[in-house]
Amino acid sequence: MKQRLTRFFCFIFTVSLLSFITVPLAYAAPSWPELSGIQADGGILVDAASGAVLYEKNADQPYYPASITKILTALIIIENCNLEDMVTFSDRAVNDVESGSSNMGALPGDQLTVRDCLYGLMLASANECANALAEHCSGSIEAFADLMNQKALSLGCSKSHFVNPSGLNNENHFVTARDMALITKAAIENPTFLEIDGALYWKHAPIKRYPDPEDPHNTVYAHHGMLKKNNSRYYAGAFAGKTGYTSLAGNTLVTCARKNDMTLICVVLNGHQTHYQDTKALFDFGFRNFSSIKVSDYNNAYTSIENDMTIAGLTASPISTLTMDEDCSIALPQSADFNDIETTLNYQLTGSFPAGAIAEISYSYAGHAIGSSYLLIRNNWNSLERMEAAASDLTRAETIGIPEPTTRALDTNAEQTEPGFPSQLSILNNQDPAASGQTMEPEEKFRPEISSTVWVAFAVTIILAGVITAVTVTKIHIQRKTEAEVYFLRERRKKRLNDIGLTPSEFDLMLQERKRSSYRASKSKRHFKS
Repeated sequence: MKQRLTRFFCFIFTVSLLSFITVPLAYAAPSWPELSGIQADGGILVDAASGAVLYEKNADQPYYPASITKILTALIIIENCNLEDMVTFSDRAVNDVESGSSNMGALPGDQLTVRDCLYGLMLASANECANALAEHCSGSIEAFADLMNQKALSLGCSKSHFVNPSGLNNENHFVTARDMALITKAAIENPTFLEIDGALYWKHAPIKRYPDPEDPHNTVYAHHGMLKKNNSRYYAGAFAGKTGYTSLAGNTLVTCARKNDMTLICVVLNGHQTHYQDTKALFDFGFRNFSSIKVSDYNNAYTSIENDMTIAGLTASPISTLTMDEDCSIALPQSADFNDIETTLNYQLTGSFPAGAIAEISYSYAGHAIGSSYLLIRNNWNSLERMEAAASDLTRAETIGIPEPTTRALDTNAEQTEPGFPSQLSILNNQDPAASGQTMEPEEKFRPEISSTVWVAFAVTIILAGVITAVTVTKIHIQRKTEAEVYFLRERRKKRLNDIGLTPSEFDLMLQERKRSSYRASKSKRHFKS
């Protein structure tokens, strides 16, 4: 019997030990999805909303871009030119192109609107349109190339360089897949670019070579096969992009597609007649394995601070003005859990960021950056006044108690009781009962008697004392409970601030600095108005 018990306990111990060891392994975060690869030399797949890189191959290696360069050209023209202005084609614009390269048949002296030229640029990949637009915008192709490099740098491109608006061969004209994705992301955020680049055809004004307005040569058609439903390469959800090819660049392709509330950008460089195949493989991989989610819908580590800092509806701290940027998203593997994400806070904000941002939160999963968000604080006089009121509310919440109970009702009852006992009042006032027509037996005249008024007063005193005692006890209880809640919320506030890497004193200093800056700005504004 003893041996059986020993074996039983050894069995239980072994099972418990194995469970302790294997349970953490069973709940380990899923790994990052993998793709076998693409045949092109370089490529990248990016979530447009978050900027998260889902796949990359030689993403920072410079390659010749060919005509995908025209995405940057179009974006700059749209941002800097009136679409109805007339563009005149110079001799250089028409003839400074490689023989046999893409064109729409324009001749020197032809005039088209900027809009017509943009459709020719993006749909027909017309190189003379690229040159004419560059000269129209900057005066010369060289000056426009400088503008291209400035724009690329402002978008975060660090390893690309441009010398012409068309992408024709030049040893100093190159891009990386990562930089090209940044350029494309900025382009598809422009509605005019989307309207032009997403079109399948466009009929422009007649030109010298084709003066008849009804000539079919005056209509340009999209080259990108994944955008056209009647093309074997069509991809459901694809809505923008650009093709490219030169002898040095090989096949280059930029494509944007949208499915399940997620927009992906795919860039393929130096492809070998497999650029469409590679793009399809990357899109299938991305849409099958990832989801785009808004951080504010899942991350309560910061937004819940606002709810935690209230007591019975009274704002308990200025931290209630801290919010998450609701427009920020991340790309998360579909098999992953939000709780497995790692966060990093950065208080040194650079580049463009939303108004009121005090810190940037970077998110990563399995060593991959998946997006970022911002902590925002309301930065206007109304919110500052609310912050000051919130601080006052906290002080009142800690010190104020229950108002003292009134005894007016009890006193009224006492006043109403007294007129009902005229004989006792007469005794208390030493009045002669005979004067009021009352008779009294001789033995009753000297019998000690406690009047009803005394009993009523005594009862009222007892009741009042009980009420005061109950109110005092309740007041003490509520005050202690309030102090406990305030202490609990302060501790929670410390924990929340600790989660985002702040101490209470640091956050208070941050608020004070924001307040001073806003005060100075408002004071300057009022002085300017006066």
